[in-house]
Amino acid sequence: MANLGVSSLRGGLGIAALCYVGIDYLRRIAPAWHATLQPKLWLVLALAAICRAPFYPHWSTELRSVLPFLGSLLFMLVALALEATSVHFVTALLGLDWHRTASPLPDTGQWLFLALNEKLPMVVVQVLRAPIIGLHHYLMLFLMLAFSVLFDCVKAPGLGLGARYMFTMAVGRLLRVITFLSTILPSARPWCASVRFEIPNHPHPWLQKYYVPYASDPNMIRQLLREDMSNAPIGDYPAEIIPEWGRMKFLVNILRPSSAALSDDGTSWFSTLKRTGGGCNDLIYSGHMLVAVLTAMAWTEAYPGWTSAGIWFLVLHSAQREIRERHHYSVDCVVAIYVGILLWRTINLFWSSKDRSKTLRLEQLAQIEGRLVQAAKDADLEKVREMLNELNNPIQGHNPAKRVLWGFATVVIIFSLGIGLLAFTLTADG
Repeated sequence: MANLGVSSLRGGLGIAALCYVGIDYLRRIAPAWHATLQPKLWLVLALAAICRAPFYPHWSTELRSVLPFLGSLLFMLVALALEATSVHFVTALLGLDWHRTASPLPDTGQWLFLALNEKLPMVVVQVLRAPIIGLHHYLMLFLMLAFSVLFDCVKAPGLGLGARYMFTMAVGRLLRVITFLSTILPSARPWCASVRFEIPNHPHPWLQKYYVPYASDPNMIRQLLREDMSNAPIGDYPAEIIPEWGRMKFLVNILRPSSAALSDDGTSWFSTLKRTGGGCNDLIYSGHMLVAVLTAMAWTEAYPGWTSAGIWFLVLHSAQREIRERHHYSVDCVVAIYVGILLWRTINLFWSSKDRSKTLRLEQLAQIEGRLVQAAKDADLEKVREMLNELNNPIQGHNPAKRVLWGFATVVIIFSLGIGLLAFTLTADG
């Protein structure tokens, strides 16, 4: 009966994931039903986690994963801050005039989907166009996967899985920054920068000397190749605006504000940075797709089966929508898929070498092997159960006090639910 209960709980994770995505899609087709069902679903999931937490047997294992979790969280936040600054930089560098006039790159993926729109049945085309899943859905799906350790759906520790997810995400974001800073590509949506950014129309002084004279004149490029020095005359451009941002003044060259009106406001640099959104260059590779692929990889590894296959289908659906709606070029999505897969598997090799839980368990088993065999011979089931429980929850050879575990469990549940709510709020608009 116990095994049947555990099996039912494990099967319920896939159903819960399907219900979450399906109910959230109701906001598009039946807003009234969505307004009724979504709060109830969130309430049921939160109550289920809270009610199960006191009976979760692996809190001591989770406690051992706290430091890697917090370190990975900090690493990811730093990577995201660097990425946001870099996204603004590559857009501001060239100025709004370049963004308005730069032609989108030729993209075979876009042509393919336009051709399929003419060939496929309209029902299929409508399914391909439907915004079934977005960034916040993938984040919530991973959060559900991590929380499912409470119900033995995936292997503990959940914080360890979260730490690895955030660490991989941070590495992927840093590699993305290096990639899109290397070569600046025009957006597939030429109007994007004018709508989202408040930056000067003209290019950065650095580009006035090293890019603009050679952007369209083949003779100037030949001269540059012969001399390997930039000797072209610089055009007449307006002076750069330098607001008084105090200690953050070094960001002026990066963010290039178009007005000094906020110069007396100490947080104006942050207000400028917040307007970045998702960026308005082609940022190779797609950050949205990286999140989707890492979520799918986590599900595939921790909870293989029909649910994981369904998530991969949603990943492919997201990829074609990114291309179809011109948020990214095809190359951005293709690269994000294989980079995400390779990153997850590569970091797994490193992460597995750090995880000493199996080694500690084998060492402790060797220590208690004699006593365990003797207790089994004596038919002392209580003693056997006690030693197995000690084996399943080792922390430096002993278990922490129950009060410590209860306090830790409370903090983890509240913190995780808060992070989930924050992530949903900040990414609900994509």
